[in-house]
Amino acid sequence: MILTMTQFLPPLKPCGVGDANCVHPTNIHKFAFFAAMYCLSLGTGGIKPSLESFGADQFDDDDPDERKGKMSYFNWWNAAMCGGLVLGVTIMAYVQDNFGWGTADLILTVAMLLTTIIFYLGKPFYRYRMPQGSPLTPIVQVLVAAVRKRKLPYPSSQDSFYESAKPQARLLSHTSRLKFLDKACLVVENEISEGKKPSPWKLTTVTKVEETKLIVNAIPIWFASLLFGVCIAQGGTFYVKQSGTLNRKIGKSFVIPPASIHAISAFAMLFFVVCYDKILTPILRKVTGKERGIPILRRVGIGMIFSIIGMVVAALVEKRRLTVAEKEQTRVLSMSVFWLTPQYFIQGIGDAFTLVGLQEYFYEQVPDSMRSIGIALYSSVLGVANFYSSFLIVVVGRVTGKFGSSWFGKDLNSSRLDKFYWLLAAMNGLNLGVYFLLTRKYSYKNVQRKVVVSSK
Repeated sequence: MILTMTQFLPPLKPCGVGDANCVHPTNIHKFAFFAAMYCLSLGTGGIKPSLESFGADQFDDDDPDERKGKMSYFNWWNAAMCGGLVLGVTIMAYVQDNFGWGTADLILTVAMLLTTIIFYLGKPFYRYRMPQGSPLTPIVQVLVAAVRKRKLPYPSSQDSFYESAKPQARLLSHTSRLKFLDKACLVVENEISEGKKPSPWKLTTVTKVEETKLIVNAIPIWFASLLFGVCIAQGGTFYVKQSGTLNRKIGKSFVIPPASIHAISAFAMLFFVVCYDKILTPILRKVTGKERGIPILRRVGIGMIFSIIGMVVAALVEKRRLTVAEKEQTRVLSMSVFWLTPQYFIQGIGDAFTLVGLQEYFYEQVPDSMRSIGIALYSSVLGVANFYSSFLIVVVGRVTGKFGSSWFGKDLNSSRLDKFYWLLAAMNGLNLGVYFLLTRKYSYKNVQRKVVVSSK
């Protein structure tokens, strides 16, 4: 809304290109611009984790058919996001280039207003989860109780573990990993008196302990996903800059906007998530006999392999572009922009595996009360990865500059992005090895469906 106002309200409208009376932006111009940017950031940060997890909450985990529907939900959520991305980098990019930013911003504002109205019209039909208090408190209670009982011997059986839940609660089965946390639910003599609930800071339930294990297990997966996010960051930065130096003409007069080439990745992801949901998943269910087809983290790992292949292909294409640039010495090369198609297409396939897998992982494999936080953790992977990418570029640029010419020159033709892509491929290869070690014996959430365990 604010961006739209800056294009149509005279006091907020910046001067146009080539305007002889153009002056430096005033404080009100700066305020309007940064206010719009911060509002977009806050809105995106609130909508993405909340809306995605809210949509997944519409499915009943205890109903087999609805549970399968939830597994498809993340595929179709991303298909819709890809559809929006395609419209953004094609039609909206064309409108911005030919009719101005104001027209494009106005269209987006009206579209967002309509979607908000449609969302609220469905309010009476949604399923809601009742608030259950702070999701972080039980985790702190488990850690405190485990530290208090750290000197107690580990029991020979699980009979000494405490479990208490409401009849409708989803209980988690005990797992053998991270045994030091199990002492938080270990019952000692006289700790439970009849008619009195034990202090959760001294004795917690098996379910709370297992939920804490889920969070501890998710931390290394989050870190192992960052380098994949760095690869994604290249698609919206260096890949687009490369497209700006290539021949983008279709026919005699139509020129593709540089950002529109990113639609190839969105098309690839859109196509593959549909194929995965409608073709691969049913086949994998028959072959493996598992409801999900393949484990979530294996799906993520397959996408990481595609990201490595994508970086290798990107390095080879960039080497080819540099060779052409050295021969032609022109601002726009004769080399077609569609040389970038393979790396974008491979990135789209990798996204279909890893991004959807990470969304499902950070929603499913966290405590039920932390699902919105889980989706926020997924989003933070991409956000932090962008900062990591910028940091990596600065470090690599300074290091290579000390030992010769920097890999990042004043323009792409004086840079060596091909070497940077090879570096990312090597780093992701090492990261993939670490990832496989982390996930080799991973313990997934094990829900006791329709089982009620009474208090001791």
